[in-house]
Amino acid sequence: MTQTHPSPILQHLVEITGHRDHTRLEYSVISALRHLVGMREVRKLEFFLLKDVTHVRPQLLLIDGEMVSPDQPPVPDHQCRPLATYTDLVHGLEQRSNSIRHTDGEGIYKLWLPVRLEDRIVACLEIANDSDYSQQTLDVINGIVEVYRNYQSLLDYSERDALTGLFNRKTFDEQFSRHARDNGGNGRTQEDNPEAHWLAVVDIDHFKQVNDRFGHVYGDEVLILVANLLKSSFRSHDRIFRFGGEEFVVLLRQATLEQARHIFNRFRTNIEQFSFPQVGRVTVSVGFTGAGQGAPVEIMGHADQALYHAKDNGRNQVCYYEELMKGGQLQAADVAHDDVELF
Repeated sequence: MTQTHPSPILQHLVEITGHRDHTRLEYSVISALRHLVGMREVRKLEFFLLKDVTHVRPQLLLIDGEMVSPDQPPVPDHQCRPLATYTDLVHGLEQRSNSIRHTDGEGIYKLWLPVRLEDRIVACLEIANDSDYSQQTLDVINGIVEVYRNYQSLLDYSERDALTGLFNRKTFDEQFSRHARDNGGNGRTQEDNPEAHWLAVVDIDHFKQVNDRFGHVYGDEVLILVANLLKSSFRSHDRIFRFGGEEFVVLLRQATLEQARHIFNRFRTNIEQFSFPQVGRVTVSVGFTGAGQGAPVEIMGHADQALYHAKDNGRNQVCYYEELMKGGQLQAADVAHDDVELF
């Protein structure tokens, strides 16, 4: 009996659909395309709003045929170009094209492949090559990217909170250990590190009173509006999670301590100054800590301690764990994590 072997395309599709993480999914798609059709460079173009203008953040995934580490720091918001400067890409998006071809002034052939989630364009794969692709090769590329689009939609659905659209607790558990390692292992404190990662726990003050007085419909509306203010108050490359109930978690990336303090306080002020329908005034308490030192359960515990201090001392304030420890306002809590597995 003759033994048959699966085709290279089928093998790559099996690998692509075996991932449960967006980053690994992206890299498996790029790896498949590199082996099947060849390419010079690949970038992921992320779309985000900055002062109500859509901007593009490029992330290099492959250069000269070699994959680039996913741990590279993101391009800061202010260094990103407006989408309007990508004239051919804008025209293709307006035509709802799934594949847009472009040749730049240096003779580099580019292929833009938009990625949509629930009919909303969130990113675009940019493939650059020294020569144009044949129609047969384009068919292979478009087929693999279409599988990528569909599978990414499934992942996105499972990763998000149904009410607010933020990432859910399950996603936090899966991602945080990787983010917590980004600044680790260098022996420096958060204050010594000019740009570190920060973890904040956000809690809506007296939220039970909102539900008791106005009902759960208005309580849900408060949660949705707080989630929207979280999205608009933080940068596009930060990560925001709903932990359940009235508690949210923010992973602030690449910021100094003073920047982090300013950003968290700006969000707190945005909430305080917002007029919530029927409910009126709502405030939040925030506890934050450095996310680059210690085990994930310890980091989360430190942010929680800072949050409890804020709640016990007047609410509607931002408290920094390391500062409270230095001032003697908090005592180090014993975190028994030998038999606790969060991730």
